[in-house]
This record gives sequence, structure tokens and C-alpha cells, in this order.
Amino acid sequence: MDTRRDWHEDDRFWELAEPMMFDDLRIQSALPEVEQILRLTRLAPGSKVLDLCCGPGRHAIELARKGFCVTGVDRTARYLDRARRSSAGLDVEWVREDARQFVRPDAFDLAINLYTSFGYFEDPADDLLLLRNVAKSLRPGGTLVMQMHGKEIIAKRFAERTWGEHGDLVWLQEHRLLPNFSAIEDRWTLLTPKGKQEIGFVVRLYAASELAVLLEKAGFAKARFLGSLEGVPYDHNAQRMVAVAQSPDA
Repeated sequence: MDTRRDWHEDDRFWELAEPMMFDDLRIQSALPEVEQILRLTRLAPGSKVLDLCCGPGRHAIELARKGFCVTGVDRTARYLDRARRSSAGLDVEWVREDARQFVRPDAFDLAINLYTSFGYFEDPADDLLLLRNVAKSLRPGGTLVMQMHGKEIIAKRFAERTWGEHGDLVWLQEHRLLPNFSAIEDRWTLLTPKGKQEIGFVVRLYAASELAVLLEKAGFAKARFLGSLEGVPYDHNAQRMVAVAQSPDA
């Protein structure tokens, strides 16, 4: 594989991946996921929420429907245009900006970063920068909820090849672990009515203990780890790694 290091800045990638990543089933899953997040965080009515790397806004929109004041941030104009069309009449602010650069001091009660939207950058220092900016953007006592594949989950379930289909789209996914279990590199071959397309990406992998250290360096007071948004333990049965981190109280 030979994946571009700046793959996440390639609009072609996000356009080709959209039918797989944000189909109707994925959009419909946003409401129960938001309800799970609200049970985890006990967010007060009317709170301000940051959805960082919001994509087409599926979680931001459901939070706005529940009366929260939401800001969705993403670098992909295509996804933000879709989000705006879907959120007419709702209290949502859509911001096109690189997640590493967005910071709004003491503005939010909750920040969410879901669906493995962390670890894209070539330089690990950028992961810390992003988390520091989130910590600055949260009010004292605010909460960050992150959801991703942890190293522990990848180690248990790793397969070199997987495939799937949806409607007239068929895809083959090839996976490769990079040295020292530092990251996973994927190449997707998509078979569409318009022909075959190939895209690739790299995501840095964190174990829960490693992410806990990074969150502490970023300024969070404490973090707990769960095996799903439902709040189950982060153990050998975990489906995803979910980190719930608190910013320090004033």
C-alpha cells in the first residue's frame, strides 16, 4: 500500500467513502447514539455542544432536535452542505475548519468526537494539539466523549481483508498494521456502476492507557474508558473504545 499522508485533506476520498460511511442505516443510528451519550454525561437542558469532525451532521442534528445549542465542525464542504440541508430550522452552527485549528475558549459544556475521527494526522503532536484545543474550548467541568477502535479491539479482531456491499456498491477492504502497532493502514477497492475506484487511509491506534496519558497531557482532569456508548466495561467484549474525559473544575 502507498497511502497519501494527507489523505484526510483529499475531498475525493470523502466523496467516494460517503455511500459506505453515511448510508441510511448509519444516519438512523445517530438518535440512539445521542441518547446513549446523554445518559453517559447527564447533560443539562440547553447546554452548548461541540461536534468535532461532524461529517454530515448526523449527531449534531439529533442533539439540536433535543434542544441543545450545537456547533458542528468539519473540513469537508460536501458534508457540511449536506448537514445544512438536513438541519433547516434547527439551532446548529456549521463551521468549516481543520479540527486541529478550531478553538473557542470556555464555550462548550460537551464536546463529542465520534466514529473514529481521531488519529488521522501524520505527526502525533497534532493529536495532542487537537485535544488541547478541545480542553480549552470546554467550560470548567465540561465533558469530552470520544469513540474509536482501540488497539486492544484491533488486536482481537484484526483481519487482513474484509468486504461488504450496499445497494449497487461492493467494496473490498485490505488492512495492514504499521510497525510497533502504531497505526492501521487501509486500502478500499470500490466497485460502483461508474467502475472501480481505490482509496486509502491511515489511522493512528491508541490503547486506553496511551489515550489516558494523552488526555492528561492535554489538560483533562480524569478519563474513564467504556466498551461502547451504552456504558459497558472496556474489556475483552468491547465493541469500541469510548473515552469520557472531564475538564478541570474552576
